[in-house]
Amino acid sequence: MTKTPGTGGPLDAVRVIDATEGIAGPVATMILADFGADVVRIEDGDAVASELPGQVMWNRNKTIVSSFDTATDLIATADIVVTSSAQAAERVGLSVDGPQPAEQVHLQLPAWVPPREPRGRLDALLADRMMQADYGIARRQTSFGGGPVECVYPFVSYLQGAWGATAAIAALIERIRTGLGQRVVIDPLHGAIVAATTTMFADPKVALPTTSVGPGGPNPVFGTYQCGDGEWIFLGALGVKFQDVAFELLGTTDIVTHPRIAANREEIFAVDLRDRVRARIAEGFRRKQRSEWLNEFNAAGCPVSPVGERDEWLDHEQVIAMGQRVELTDPQVGPAVMGGSPVNFSAFPAPVFAARRHVASASWREEPPTRPFPIAKPEILPGRGPLHGVKVLDLGTVLAGPYAGQLLAALGADVVKVETTKGDEFRTRGYMINRGQRSLSIDLRDPRGHQTFMHLVGKSNVVVDNFRPGVLNRLGIDLESLRGANPEIVTASITGYGGVGPLGTQPGYDPVVQALAGIMAAQGADAEPVFCTVAVNDVASACLAALGTCAALYQQAVGRGGQAVSTSLAAAATFMQSNELVRYPGRPPAERGGRDYPGPRAISRYYLCADGWVRLHLPSREAAVRAGLVDVADLTEEETASSIASSVASMSVAELDGVVGPLEGLAVRARDNKELLFAPDTIEDGHIGTVTWLDGNVSYMPRSYAVFGRHACNPMMSTPGMGEHSREILAEAGVDAARIDELVSSGVVVEGGPLASVAGTGCR
Repeated sequence: MTKTPGTGGPLDAVRVIDATEGIAGPVATMILADFGADVVRIEDGDAVASELPGQVMWNRNKTIVSSFDTATDLIATADIVVTSSAQAAERVGLSVDGPQPAEQVHLQLPAWVPPREPRGRLDALLADRMMQADYGIARRQTSFGGGPVECVYPFVSYLQGAWGATAAIAALIERIRTGLGQRVVIDPLHGAIVAATTTMFADPKVALPTTSVGPGGPNPVFGTYQCGDGEWIFLGALGVKFQDVAFELLGTTDIVTHPRIAANREEIFAVDLRDRVRARIAEGFRRKQRSEWLNEFNAAGCPVSPVGERDEWLDHEQVIAMGQRVELTDPQVGPAVMGGSPVNFSAFPAPVFAARRHVASASWREEPPTRPFPIAKPEILPGRGPLHGVKVLDLGTVLAGPYAGQLLAALGADVVKVETTKGDEFRTRGYMINRGQRSLSIDLRDPRGHQTFMHLVGKSNVVVDNFRPGVLNRLGIDLESLRGANPEIVTASITGYGGVGPLGTQPGYDPVVQALAGIMAAQGADAEPVFCTVAVNDVASACLAALGTCAALYQQAVGRGGQAVSTSLAAAATFMQSNELVRYPGRPPAERGGRDYPGPRAISRYYLCADGWVRLHLPSREAAVRAGLVDVADLTEEETASSIASSVASMSVAELDGVVGPLEGLAVRARDNKELLFAPDTIEDGHIGTVTWLDGNVSYMPRSYAVFGRHACNPMMSTPGMGEHSREILAEAGVDAARIDELVSSGVVVEGGPLASVAGTGCR
């Protein structure tokens, strides 16, 4: 029996069985292992034969056995068992819907199931591409033509895995309190919801936004431009301050003299003006080389970034400074380079990474500890999820910080959105990532407001922020100050670049990091760089912050105290390219996209049918011939695509699926957001719900982010108005009514009402 050496971390002594395939399962259990859990993976021959390059990273720090029979005793004593199929669950003695051991957490990360089950096994990357079609993501990507665009990254699968690990740790926290394990389900649509929440909404009375605005997105001051030397740069001039700096440097101040823009700066984004604004900015950038512009913009403090290459990201000095470049020798592929753990914990050093180890049989690192669980075991527990009773103060602004708070609320926490007396500037445009929270509007720069906030800290468990490095100290709410009010506090901070290295103190924006890390260049390939409409790094860093928070809360719950958790957009960009960044001798090249990228091959890409777009996949050109879509198999790629396009143009998606299905092909409708969100099945199964605003308008948005077997309650999360709950929150914390009146009357605290209608408003 071989024992795995411990790595140390907040999940030390947690025992995990990994009985998964695909991407999400190995990613989830990699995270648990990186955090110190003892992970034993059960792998059969098929899983090994079909592995992706990312498995070298995803299976690090794991002991791997090839037989379920050799792991029977381990399964019985595991804290968490992770499965990705009903067959795997059955083989480890569990069920996807029946009874399970009372103290065990069973994390289910099921694979995507097409409308018609194909014969054979669905390739993991292809499954993610089909999810992009099925769940509206491909139709939401901006492009030249306005049709669906295939993302070359399996973002949905990555986030299904990261969010699955988060939910499983939350269930462990609840087990300490109640003695109860439970079944936790994070399905592919949950993964898509976490990934695409910023765009996954629709209003019956409002048309969906047009996507034919080019690959740089709809915002001309927040996009890519080509410089005089042909190199690409990303301009991140959100807000009037940065726009004025950019226009001055570019010599385009005439933009703001347009009467409509002069009266209202938001008119820069107007449909009839934005192309002219973009052309004027493009003209300005063509005057100089990229290196000159980078020096000038950086000196002026306006966010810009070079569009970097993906293959160079792991060698970037910022990545190395952050500890995000890891080298190890894998037993199957030899020396390998990969990303690190994207979450840091103040109570633990950086994890020690070990290559996967294949053994004949395995045992846990330590004997299973005796856990003093409570005796009472109710079947249904209160609240939305396992963090019920956990109190969170969310200082986040714009996107990543508030979304981290929303994700913690989705796990059941009581989250207070703490915002200035002017409010979060993104609170209306970003209403979809401020849900599930109550709002307290307070001036932390005023001593009375600061004192009141510290009083709340003393009664809370977590403080979340996404401030630029140094801001917490200036506000007097850094970790040491917070510990003065609450020695057990857990803090979670999201920064742009981790506070270290050459970029450490720079502000971070999702697309700026998309550009720098090579995501845009990989998606655009030999054409223009592509600004991914999915807010890749913002949503990933929010999920990672929630993940780290849960791990720190688990450590706190077992009596090890609080600590500071941190992650960054740059770390998220590394995590969200994990399969693509792994390097070892002889690895196949990672996929790259192209102009309005429809897919990798003529027999596996998007086409337009008579009733809408379809994501078609055929196993071979011979299958395309048998399906009658092409005449002969030896056509060029361009000729094959042209023939298939002509053949399917008169067919419905259902008809095409009927033709290719018997040939082991797939034809999946590329749904837009209205098709997805208004579908009866997504509403009936609880994934989607509605919010009715004060003026009667209705928005369809995600309802369920996870399914917890012990929690039946899953109310729709709504967005608070600024200061809507200020008085209520302070009263609950024991602030007397006279003091609250004084704070409100002096303007230190603002009381507000519910949020009005936001129909049709979006952030991208």
